[in-house]
Amino acid sequence: MGQVAPPDGLDLTFLEVGMAPPRRHGIDRHKRMLVDREFDAAEVSLASYLVSRDQGMEDLIALPIFPRRLFSQNHIFVSDRSGISQPGDLVGRRVAIWAFQVTMSVLAKGDLKRDYGVDWRDIHWLTQNPEEIRMGYGDDISIQPLPAGHDIVAALRDGEIDAYINPHPPEAIMTPGQGISRLFPDWRDTTSAYFRDHGYFPIMHVLAVKRELLARHAGLAPELRRMFDAAWRQAREYYVDPNFSMIMHARNTLEEETDAYAPDVWRSGLDPVNRRNLEDFIGYCVDQRLIATAPDLEDVFLSP
Repeated sequence: MGQVAPPDGLDLTFLEVGMAPPRRHGIDRHKRMLVDREFDAAEVSLASYLVSRDQGMEDLIALPIFPRRLFSQNHIFVSDRSGISQPGDLVGRRVAIWAFQVTMSVLAKGDLKRDYGVDWRDIHWLTQNPEEIRMGYGDDISIQPLPAGHDIVAALRDGEIDAYINPHPPEAIMTPGQGISRLFPDWRDTTSAYFRDHGYFPIMHVLAVKRELLARHAGLAPELRRMFDAAWRQAREYYVDPNFSMIMHARNTLEEETDAYAPDVWRSGLDPVNRRNLEDFIGYCVDQRLIATAPDLEDVFLSP
């Protein structure tokens, strides 16, 4: 924090607000911004932002700054007792998710349908948490809330739940010997193929800002974009140093990923690749009945 200087006259207070786990300044960042309007600007869920906008939210606007990206294939876990070995085996199964409108849930449901022919309507969904933005679903969608505090790891291990999708998988799930496996054990090849097929690293979060603040400070949007891009360049420079990371081969991995993907997969803005990425995700939201119609990107984002 503080390593990228704001422009003269702009006083910024940075808060570390997490989702899971909590950070220095608490938890529930998305709700605190999208529902409570606690912050002037905040990183928020792309899906929940789109749902809020579809429900009439006008006082917040997103900038095309994307601080979080993930591949869904890395976040789908299955119980060894389930006998699930391929995406098609998920049909008719009990799959737990953080919530239905969480961006990773939307991405995974969309990817399963588009790339693997597994319709999300054919899965019985179990939700751990209430939705960030209240909404109703059709009676033909099988969604069942889990009891508060339900032990997902034990449920997977015992075969009570067949699979689990979460952007922040608990440490116990990542620990070998739990009777839990990745649906895609060859995750490196799977995600590389995804990138080759679609050309992007999926966007998860955006930066939402209060419109009235942007109206008062005409140069704020481009300055925020400048600061984010500068922070990205600075963060990448750390990994150029082979001794920066606790991961022994971090520099080697950076070289491999730059060669296999692109040097700027984290780029901001509405270039053709980011447009295709966002339009595909918006299509997922429409298909999953989270939003009524697909908006134009120029209405969703204020492009500095």
